[in-house]
Amino acid sequence: MPTRPTWSGSIQISLVSIAVKVFPATNPGKQVQFHQMDRKTHKRVHHQNVDEAGDVKKADIVKGFEYAKDKYIEIDPEELKALRLPTATTMPINQFVNVDEISPGLFDRPYFVAPKDEVQAKALSIMRKALAQTNTLGIGEIAFSGREHLVAIGAPLDPKQKGLMLYVLRYEDELRSATSILSGVKEFSVDADELSLAKQLIKGKTSKLDLSAYQDDYEAAVKKLVEAKRKGKPLPVPEPEPKNAKVVSIMDALRSSLSQGMKTKKTTRRTKAA
Repeated sequence: MPTRPTWSGSIQISLVSIAVKVFPATNPGKQVQFHQMDRKTHKRVHHQNVDEAGDVKKADIVKGFEYAKDKYIEIDPEELKALRLPTATTMPINQFVNVDEISPGLFDRPYFVAPKDEVQAKALSIMRKALAQTNTLGIGEIAFSGREHLVAIGAPLDPKQKGLMLYVLRYEDELRSATSILSGVKEFSVDADELSLAKQLIKGKTSKLDLSAYQDDYEAAVKKLVEAKRKGKPLPVPEPEPKNAKVVSIMDALRSSLSQGMKTKKTTRRTKAA
């Protein structure tokens, strides 16, 4: 079953307008579900809708905005729909920036951008190639899911991938200042030998990214725990953390890490040869 678009509208760049559809590029994350229950009976705990006067019927529950302490004004869903911003259907690109200008901390969620039809596909292909060759991202805003979002559009990293990529960015007021947290961190001078060893360690562990090698093991661990408790078996015992030899300096730690890496490579070669 095809994925429904998150947003449909036009990318507006000066006098150029390209009709597109935006689709999520990620699957909903798997999350282990727990339920509240009575410790004695193991029955589910249910919550009732109440206010100070007692129970409230579902039909009587409405949305309200707290404009002052304990003071609310009722907001009707139709009133919210009437607030439709221009960015609900148009994505104005206000500027282009170099890809390197955007800090990784700004990126939130990725989306695929597909042309609405064959006519739009030509225009999208032109913009895709131009963005790739200039190494730039277009910055704009669109509205969906009950709020307006700061976004960046650009060419996919994979040249074989069609369409464009859209990234929801975080607004400036959503980012914390590093100063309040890191201002007390002391700076140290780094000599050439220390830097050389650190670079060697990085180089020895540098390889092509393989996302299939990484997965969230939490759900599997919880299921294993549940099965053990359900069948009355011993609970899973966490694996002991590896004991590292005490290191008196960062240089010793780097040398030990490099030595360990060399041993691992030799073992791997012997295994392959066998």
